Amino acid sequence: MARTDDPRRHLPGVDSILSHPDLQKQITGMSPEFVAAVVRDLLSEMRQHIQDGEGVPSVDATIRETVKRVAALRQRSLRRVINATGVILHTGLGRAPMSSEIARDVIDAVGYCSLEFDLENGERGNRQTHVRDLLCRLTGAESALVVNNNAAAVFQTLNVLAYKREAIVSRGQLIEIGGSFRLPDIMARSGVKLVEVGTTNRTRLEDYAQAISPKTALLLNAHASNYRIVGFTESVAIAALAELGKKHEIPVIDDIGNGLLWDWTSFGLPAEPNARESLQAGADLVLMSGDKALGGSQAGIILGKDKWIARLEKSPLARVLRCDKLTLAALAASLRLYLDRARVAEKVPVWQMLTVDRATLQERATRVRDKLAPLANWTILEIRDSESETGSGTLPAVMLPSVAVCAVPRGLTAGVWASKLRDAEIPVIGIVRQNTFWMDMRTISDSDEHDLVRMIESVLKRG
Repeated sequence: MARTDDPRRHLPGVDSILSHPDLQKQITGMSPEFVAAVVRDLLSEMRQHIQDGEGVPSVDATIRETVKRVAALRQRSLRRVINATGVILHTGLGRAPMSSEIARDVIDAVGYCSLEFDLENGERGNRQTHVRDLLCRLTGAESALVVNNNAAAVFQTLNVLAYKREAIVSRGQLIEIGGSFRLPDIMARSGVKLVEVGTTNRTRLEDYAQAISPKTALLLNAHASNYRIVGFTESVAIAALAELGKKHEIPVIDDIGNGLLWDWTSFGLPAEPNARESLQAGADLVLMSGDKALGGSQAGIILGKDKWIARLEKSPLARVLRCDKLTLAALAASLRLYLDRARVAEKVPVWQMLTVDRATLQERATRVRDKLAPLANWTILEIRDSESETGSGTLPAVMLPSVAVCAVPRGLTAGVWASKLRDAEIPVIGIVRQNTFWMDMRTISDSDEHDLVRMIESVLKRG
């Protein structure tokens, strides 16, 4: 027999919550069964909390929480934010911001489009044609294949070319990057036996040569991504590794990761491995991302010799890992921006941020500070020197001199202020450091500047 004094009996019923006027205002256009499921889940949680010794929530509190949860279903969780962190390729914030010129191509692809239809002859086409010729012309590759990310490109290449055989890689390149992605784990999952050569800091060509056996399927060179070993080091140039592979008729795979199509040192940026130079040096396949230095959509790009690309494309994994139409539309539009090499730093947002000079950043910071000054009483409102970084394994350990606006309103801590800005209509994401809130101007675009000030003003007015 149920206890009549059970506090859980004081919770409102499902029907009484569903009929409440405050909830009715929120559920227009929603099927009743979805709303009822939210209410039942909430009441189940509350019963458990009461059983654990917590008090019985009031009816008003129950209604407010229900309204909050129903409203959350209707709200977009993938939202535009203002990146004031100074990290250009911020994985948490979507990595590369893409050019507005790309939007038209993506919108055209939302409906019916010529994804796998040859408009010239009216027959079935190949989705790779939308990006293959562009990639080959920009890098000098014989052929190209695009999959859904670079980890997939690594997995597919290993699985197709080295399944149940051996792949040789330097011990210093057995990397782990964000999300616990470990190269040895990927190699194991792909069915390839890892053969480590050299030491953490020094690997020589003879180390590779001595490890080659009849079971060797490929030689793998992996970019260190998000770290650098300095000091007493030695590594093998891709040209030397390619010559060794050619001698033994073993393909050499260069996983550069960073998405860099060609050398960018003429833009004043530090040298990084790039696809064109790797291919010219003799690499059979080069693997990289589409959403890093390239500044496009998330994709894994495989460039190289026809015979190896053909094998990858015939594999069942090519379908498992293929890109959808929106990804290909965005990537193709991004690649077209590189056809005018002289204007890449002007047209590609990632390159704009990487190459912007300090004087421009100082001017931007001054404008933002001056617009913020009359909006509140500030404990801190000043311009400080800062350091930005590329992020996502591109230019690892290279800091870019920058300028930041540091701001905290009177009566708030930096942490509370950062929380309030994350709750803005367009969330502002900065860095809390040295008991203040930093907004790095390198990742604030010209179009962001007005909205940044507007969001701060709206949060201040909200109190």
